[in-house]
Amino acid sequence: MRLALNLTLHGAAELARTAEELGYAAVLAPEGFRSEAAAVLGLVAGQTRRVALISGVMQMPARPPGFTALTAATLAALSDGRFRLGLGVSNPDVARSWYGAGADRPLARTREYVTVVRRVLAGAPVTHEGPYYPIGAPDPVRLMTDPPAPDLPVYLAAVGPRNLRLAGEIADGWIGVFTAPEAVAEAVALIAEGRKRADRDLAGFDVLPCLPTAVAADPATAADLLRGQYVYLMGVGDAEHNVYCALARRLGHGAAAEELRARLAAGDRAGAAAALPLEFIDRTALIGPVPRIAARMAEYAAAGVTTLGIMAAAAAVSPAERLGIVRAAAEALRISGVGE
Repeated sequence: MRLALNLTLHGAAELARTAEELGYAAVLAPEGFRSEAAAVLGLVAGQTRRVALISGVMQMPARPPGFTALTAATLAALSDGRFRLGLGVSNPDVARSWYGAGADRPLARTREYVTVVRRVLAGAPVTHEGPYYPIGAPDPVRLMTDPPAPDLPVYLAAVGPRNLRLAGEIADGWIGVFTAPEAVAEAVALIAEGRKRADRDLAGFDVLPCLPTAVAADPATAADLLRGQYVYLMGVGDAEHNVYCALARRLGHGAAAEELRARLAAGDRAGAAAALPLEFIDRTALIGPVPRIAARMAEYAAAGVTTLGIMAAAAAVSPAERLGIVRAAAEALRISGVGE
């Protein structure tokens, strides 16, 4: 198992350089209300030499697929081929209210979107007449980025069973978030079903869950550093369609998710944070001292993880302390016995 680091907008270059020095395999740039991925990765491309760069994830409603392919090819050229394209459909509320885009039939949209992106990246003239993303009419369009990027890996963020099977069928990797080892094992089984549909096995497929990470002698103290990030993500959009609330329900913490949303609606962010059980955070994050984190890493490796994302920016700590988390995670992987 390898490590990846989820970057934050602020301090991205230093975090990425440190991760590269410590042997991390990749860095990911998120996208949402706080920042977009391409600009951050463009900066990091010029600050690093070996580490892979992954959009974690570019939101499909934000860009038509032709522009996404152009952005991906540009980042691949700037980074000497180190870029990997992570895509996600986003929450329906975000798609409609933030991007003014459709959110119906997400699986069909995802399949068509990836098809168009791959065809454009292949470099040949493209005409596509699908129901969601028609391009090339009346004349075919062609990507002219030099060098081309026909083999650029595509990752999908996926949560539900059908989406996980789709990721296995049409993508080269899966990006998960806030997920427990047992949930990873279930996801890998579903991904394998999708691979079988495409007459492929799991060889070379990257299983990459991203976990909030905080280091402290007491796990409860470390968990408290992450509560704000949980509140932020579990508070986005409608509770019924929020993927993080759905995860809490699947792990048996639906009542806590409801209480968090109720307190957030009342303007009580502190109460919303306190509503999360330590057990939920512990099952979906890396918390505690380095030896405890190392043991948890071994659980994720046994579940089928090939690259483990460290979300140091999820912790409410200073930039220097985030660098400390990056170093601590590298040490945890070393002593875990599951690193490459």
